[in-house]
Parts: sequence; structure tokens; C-alpha cells
Amino acid sequence: MKSKFSLNTSLFRQDAMQRLLAFGALIFLFIGFSIASPFFRTFDNLVGILLATAVNGVLALGVTFVIISGGIDLSVGTVLTVSAVMTGVFITNNHFPIWLGILGGMLTGCFAGMINGVVIAKMKIPPFIATLGMLYATKGLALVISGLKPIYFNDTPIFRSLAMDSILGKIIPGFEIPNAVLLLFFAAVVANLILSKTILGRYTFAIGSNEEATRLSGVNVDGWKISIYALCGLFSGIAGVLIAARLNSAQPALGSGYELDAIAATVIGGTSLSGGEGTILGTVIGAFIISTLTNGLRIMSVPQEWQMVITGCIVILAVYADIIRRRK
Repeated sequence: MKSKFSLNTSLFRQDAMQRLLAFGALIFLFIGFSIASPFFRTFDNLVGILLATAVNGVLALGVTFVIISGGIDLSVGTVLTVSAVMTGVFITNNHFPIWLGILGGMLTGCFAGMINGVVIAKMKIPPFIATLGMLYATKGLALVISGLKPIYFNDTPIFRSLAMDSILGKIIPGFEIPNAVLLLFFAAVVANLILSKTILGRYTFAIGSNEEATRLSGVNVDGWKISIYALCGLFSGIAGVLIAARLNSAQPALGSGYELDAIAATVIGGTSLSGGEGTILGTVIGAFIISTLTNGLRIMSVPQEWQMVITGCIVILAVYADIIRRRK
């Protein structure tokens, strides 16, 4: 019989190998698209990929916690939308200070995630159904609150500059990387610390590995589930603030479909849909793969419907690879 140490070592090597394969796939895509189109490797296009990854990556960070715990959240895209709309309401309509509007948008997402957690943990409604209901609810609320019209931040240009200006460019001339991208990496570092160094992170893995055993050991599983979904909602709120700043407006019809990209990034990065396994680094790599693939196919004038087909096939292959790995 294998010792616990050897088993953990084997799992660590498998996880490391999966992250290495995902990173290799990212490099392969980058080289392939660079050869296919010289425009792909231009600085402006690379910045565009980074900006696209910033929003999807922050969303995927929250989704990672939920999937590791054995759940799913289909509402992150529309929670992003309603968070952006509420940010616009606070800053533009109610003339709140910008910091308070940003905090309001983030807390909107956190509150929506907490409701998801309560419905799932206390009412025992399956995560797929509960978050699907939240998807429709937040999608409708975004339209109702905004009055079916975008909310612009023209009176507060500093709001957009917070995300689109480059602090790094002032330190290193010519290296104009938007602050939104730096925020993604900062959020990833914080998420990694939460997942690997805190009680919430440990219980996230424990619940995903064996929920009943975790409950029998005396852990308040319902309370930690609510915390996990609330954290996912908080990341959705941050992503909502980011996309509002990037577009200089809160678009009430935007956001539907973002949840699929976030889940795809998480799965491609090696997080198991069966729960109990996953890393933040893998999710960030997966988010870059999705953005790079979408950008490269668009540059090569591949029709959008075929872009969706290709992305779907890649997700299926990633899930199948996870199934094969778990069997071994």
C-alpha cells in the first residue's frame, strides 16, 4: 500500500504536469498565431489580450473556488453586469465618491454570491439550478435598474483612468501596461494566498473532496459554502467594476456568456469539475489561453460561430484529460 506521503507526491506531480501542459499550450498558441499574422505580436494587440484577460481572469478566480468545492456558478457573468450597473448608479446617478461607488459595486457582487450560497447550502437546491436562477434574476435587475440604457462615466474621467492608465509605464517608460492587468495579477496573488494559506482554502478543498466526511468531522459545511459563493460573487463584483472602467460605461446588456469563458478558463487550467483539485496559477494560464485563442482566431478572420466551436472542443478535451488523469 502506498504511503500518504507518496500519494501526495504523486498528486503534486500530476498537478504540476497539468499546469506545465497548459503553459505549453499557451506558448504554442502564441507562436502559431505570431507566425500566421505579424499583427498578432504587435504591442497594441498584446495589450488588448491582457485587457481581455483581466476581466475574464478575475471572474475565473472566483469560479475556481466554487468548482474546487464541488459546485458551479452560472451567474458570474450577469452578476458582473449588475455590479457594473450599480457602480454606475452610485457614481453617476447618485454622485457618490468614486471609492464608495467602487465599493458598492464590489459588495453588490458579494451579496449576490452570498444569496447563491444560502440557497444552495440552506435550501439544498442544486448549484446548477440555484445559480441559473440567479443568472436570470441579475440579468433582469441590471436592465430594470439601468432603465434599459447604458450608464456613462463622462463626468468622472478619473474612474476610467484608474483602470486604463499605467502606473508601470510611469516607472518604466514605454511599458504601458494598463492598471487593470496589474489588478488581475494582484487579485491572483491574493486568491492564491486564500486558497493555500487560510482555513477557507483548506475547507474549500475538503468540501470538494468529500463533503459528507467534512461535515461528520464537525465542520460547518453550510457556513463555509456560503463564504465560498460570497467570495466568488466578490470577484464578480471586482470584474464588473473593471469592465465598467474599461468601457467608461455600465452596459446592462453586457455580461451574458462571460460565465462560460470563466468556467472554460478554470477547467482548461486544470481545476477538476469533480471537485477537490485546482490551482490559481492554472486558472490564470487558462484565462490567457482563452483570450489568446479568441484574439488569434479573430485576427485570422475566423467566423465567430467557428470560434465558439473551437473553444467548445478545447473545453471538452480538457475535461476528458482530467477524467483520464483521475482514473490513473
